[in-house]
Amino acid sequence: MKKILITATTALIFTSCSHSKLAALPENALKPTVITQATPNDTDDPAIWINYQNLAESLLIGTDKQEETGGLYAYNLKGEIINKIVPLNRPNNVDVAYGFEFNGQKIDLAITTERANQKIRIVSLPDFKLIDNGGIDVFENEEIRDPMGVATYKKDHKIYVIVGRKDGPSEGYLHQYLLENNNGKIEAKLIRKFGKYSGKKEIEAIAVDQESGFVYYSDETAGIRKYYADPAKGNDELAFFGQNDFKRDHEGIAIYKTSEKNGYILVSDQQANFFNVYKREGSISNPNEHQLIAKIPVSTIECDGADAVNFNFGPTFPKGFFVAMSNGKVFQLYDWQIIQNEIDKQYKKPSPLINRQ
Repeated sequence: MKKILITATTALIFTSCSHSKLAALPENALKPTVITQATPNDTDDPAIWINYQNLAESLLIGTDKQEETGGLYAYNLKGEIINKIVPLNRPNNVDVAYGFEFNGQKIDLAITTERANQKIRIVSLPDFKLIDNGGIDVFENEEIRDPMGVATYKKDHKIYVIVGRKDGPSEGYLHQYLLENNNGKIEAKLIRKFGKYSGKKEIEAIAVDQESGFVYYSDETAGIRKYYADPAKGNDELAFFGQNDFKRDHEGIAIYKTSEKNGYILVSDQQANFFNVYKREGSISNPNEHQLIAKIPVSTIECDGADAVNFNFGPTFPKGFFVAMSNGKVFQLYDWQIIQNEIDKQYKKPSPLINRQ
């Protein structure tokens, strides 16, 4: 029997939705394998940093969203807080990047949006130190500047940062920056403005599929949009899917890879407390056709951000794990096998085509 590692706040988390206006959990909600220690304010978005030298020492990094007293937190895979950067002025979302050239060596980064200061913040990993000289301004000379979503993309040893905001125009909602090391000072050079916006609510969740070279983002209450992450490939929208699959808000996006090209895209159906699952590789005839194949009932309450990873982290997470934010100031980690079992119950893979003479 698999043990569930939980903190003292668990009972409160699982029962709070019945005593408030938050969305009720599904009756068949999957139970998390690990629940993190609570932060002081309001968790929002997680990212996973993989320690390739020692997978057991990998980190979960999460934002605690609050003006003036917010922070960025580092957890071990048991859900224990082991480091933090406080205060930050409403950190919203976070992502990680690997192999940035800095002061004569390659380092890994966590990059978070500091919404109330209209900046992105750069943190070195795994030592968890700010190295950005107070932050880097984004959306300069724009009327609407408050950054929310963030995702990284690496191409030809260059690290790009894609940033979304609280509101924006119908075209060019996202800005993509190239990180540069200018004599020990990290700078962000604007490379392009791209991405459609329905105007219905906002765009927060952004996720990059590094191997496939795509970026996905949730246009809340409208659908999920797909573009090339490489700016050299242009700004044409490749797909707009999930438009009729959600109760209301499209939120956090996680990508789980089963092979170089195959896997799953999981998107938070926030007011239903489900994650909707789409095939990463698309359909047999069209790689940009992403149809709903499963709805995963989870114990996260009105989830914003999510992430997933497919490495073997030992007995607790032999196939990796899926992590999602939950109301209650925590993140929930699910052994991927739990998620995969639920997908397999709902999704029947099409039979191979048989050539007939």
